[in-house]
Amino acid sequence: MATANLRRGYVLGLTAYVIWGLFPLYFKLLERIPAVEIIVQRAVWSALFGAVLLLFWKHPGWWRELRQNPQRFVVLAASGLLIASNWMTYVWAVNNGHMLEASLGYYINPLINVMLGMLLLKERLRPLQWLAVALASLGVAQQVWQLGRLPWVSLVLALTFGFYGLIRKKAPVAALPGLVVETWLLLPLALVWLLFFADGPTSETAFWSTPEALWVVAAGPVTLVPLVCFNAAARHLPYATLGFLQYLAPTLVLLQAILLFGEHLDSSRLTAFAFIWLALAVYSFDAWRSLRRLPQPG
Repeated sequence: MATANLRRGYVLGLTAYVIWGLFPLYFKLLERIPAVEIIVQRAVWSALFGAVLLLFWKHPGWWRELRQNPQRFVVLAASGLLIASNWMTYVWAVNNGHMLEASLGYYINPLINVMLGMLLLKERLRPLQWLAVALASLGVAQQVWQLGRLPWVSLVLALTFGFYGLIRKKAPVAALPGLVVETWLLLPLALVWLLFFADGPTSETAFWSTPEALWVVAAGPVTLVPLVCFNAAARHLPYATLGFLQYLAPTLVLLQAILLFGEHLDSSRLTAFAFIWLALAVYSFDAWRSLRRLPQPG
């Protein structure tokens, strides 16, 4: 792989994960707006910004392919509801002092994917994958024992994103058109909410003449730009490298929670994180070893 392509891949991949990791700073700017209202606006502006991006999309046959396979619209509607649930849980967590739980959720997401593959796709786990899942389960169990409840923010984020990825596999649509169509399919629900239920700041005409309105409109590019960068990076980087980069985002969220927003990483939470980090180390080593065993081209 050419050095220039690798360098471009690293820049694009780091850009995507840094933007995702800095999402809390963006959502904190919208802290006075209820989470559901932010998500409705995010769907609307992502749909509009996505429509503009698709005008420049290099693969114009995607719409014809979708129309020829209408069942994919049903799949994209389901995945759209899942990603909207994920968005809302994340925004609520950030703006209600649960960023550490949000970070934990995205750390355990790769391990949730392994479990979903085993349970629903009948994939066989290698011994080290079993060990990684067991360690992650111990981390979650420790939180249940210590808190007296499930770490529901972490689990909802990990499960909704895990099922989202699983469902998208059933609708082989390119990432950008797929996400844009998901937001288009969410638009009817968003418009109904705006017309009949909206009573927050964005429902007031005066709001749209304030600087805060610009941050709401920015939800479109903030949602789609990192996705575009990620997909471009995936074309230039080895999959294993991209897999390691994914831990950058929850690490940035963890650091912001502690250093900027005053969340406390007590011994109980640190123990849970330690189990998860150890599980991820085992999982990553197993993935690296598996790739090393693949026959090399040439």
